[in-house]
Amino acid sequence: MKVTQIRNATLVVEYAGKTFLIDPYLAEKGAYPPIPNSVRQDQRNPLVSLPVSLDDLIRADAVIVTHLHMDHFDDAAKEALPKDIKMFVQNEVDAAEVRKAGFQNVEVLGADTVFEEIRLTKTKGEHGRGEEVLKLLGQVSGVVFRHPGEKTLYIAGDTVWYEGVREVLETHKPDIIVVNGGDNQLLGLGSLVMGKEDIYEVFLAAPDAKIISSHMEAVNHWTLSREELRSFLQEKGISSSVYVPDDGESYTL
Repeated sequence: MKVTQIRNATLVVEYAGKTFLIDPYLAEKGAYPPIPNSVRQDQRNPLVSLPVSLDDLIRADAVIVTHLHMDHFDDAAKEALPKDIKMFVQNEVDAAEVRKAGFQNVEVLGADTVFEEIRLTKTKGEHGRGEEVLKLLGQVSGVVFRHPGEKTLYIAGDTVWYEGVREVLETHKPDIIVVNGGDNQLLGLGSLVMGKEDIYEVFLAAPDAKIISSHMEAVNHWTLSREELRSFLQEKGISSSVYVPDDGESYTL
């Protein structure tokens, strides 16, 4: 497989001969206002430009949208993606919204969804800690990819470390794990996705896996930089197990 970090949580995953576009956030730099109640209120989103052309991204065989927050599926993606492209979403509520945007080939991921001989399993997540933030931010998901000719890939989505992630690791034993690791926060509500200690917990639970930290430095409410995370990984002696890609960087695994 080949995993390319695009921007924020947007990835291109080439897996068993098929190309998946994950969580397309495709607007030009600065197209949207800052996320309120967070740091960097003077900076518009996305904070950085796409590292590849839009035309290249929309040629995917399928799109997976883990949830409908704007930094995972924005207006630019709705406009640019072909309306007949295969779209996978987490539930019927999201499916209805995606169909409302004009997409005609929408499927809800389940425990054993099959696409071109690739098995896709929806996983759960928690978009923060505590009842207040979980209610505010709503349901999120991840996905596990399986195919006889490939390693098992787990894309965790927008989740912090908690027992549900541990259960996925124990059940599916993924070889490759993508976490959203920018420690994005809302003021007074704490971390919404993984920070460095969360990522370390993932490593401890799956020490033989390779981990990729996505969702970094692209939306104004990030609090963990790539530089800080890389320094932390060096201190822990696990830099060879946890990758921190720049936008546009790829790994063949």
